[in-house]
Amino acid sequence: MAEPTPQTFNHFALIGFTDEHWAQAPAERQLALCAALESLRETVDALHLYQMFGVEAASDLLVWSAIAGDDLGIPARFFGDFAARLAPLRRRLTLRTALWGFTQPSQYTRTRSRQEIDPFAAERLPYLVMYPFTKTDDWYQRSRDERRDMMMEHIKLGKQYEDITQLLLYSTGLQDQEFVVVYETQDLLRFSRLVTDLRSTAGRPYTERDTPLHTAIHQPGFDALARWV
Repeated sequence: MAEPTPQTFNHFALIGFTDEHWAQAPAERQLALCAALESLRETVDALHLYQMFGVEAASDLLVWSAIAGDDLGIPARFFGDFAARLAPLRRRLTLRTALWGFTQPSQYTRTRSRQEIDPFAAERLPYLVMYPFTKTDDWYQRSRDERRDMMMEHIKLGKQYEDITQLLLYSTGLQDQEFVVVYETQDLLRFSRLVTDLRSTAGRPYTERDTPLHTAIHQPGFDALARWV
């Protein structure tokens, strides 16, 4: 039997570069950015980079940081480290959006999904799709059994797309949304089909918000940043 989902802390920083960043020579831009990111990576268990420029207008870079464990001090230490390590670049970058939360065992299933994203895996799929998610008040007025039945329909449909993996972060009471939903895929068109299918399930009317949606392209190392930052 699979074990339940362990607790981890995950933070997604959507970063935009300022005019001052672009005014620097390419080698200087690369050196300063890589030094800050390398410094941040030393404080977390995993750090992954994604290109956002061209995919959307507001952000250039997505930085995904992950830390394992249930130590109550993890968030405070991370936010302190994040601010300190990126402080030298504050005139060169803007934090457009920050989405974060915790993994925890599901309310509706006892075992860990085989399609659950491992934040600490070195190999990543080419595309990441992420969005904040909030249920309606009516959802929470339904009985636990009713909610479980609708979620099981959702889960059953998702299993038909076994090549698409998911990470669910809990952030109720911590940010404006209740959850952060993250997917990895090799095929964006197939992912779009999954989303279309999910919108026909019984639980869909209980979605209050699932935007803005962010799609990003994995960059497999700091050297890849040289092409476009």
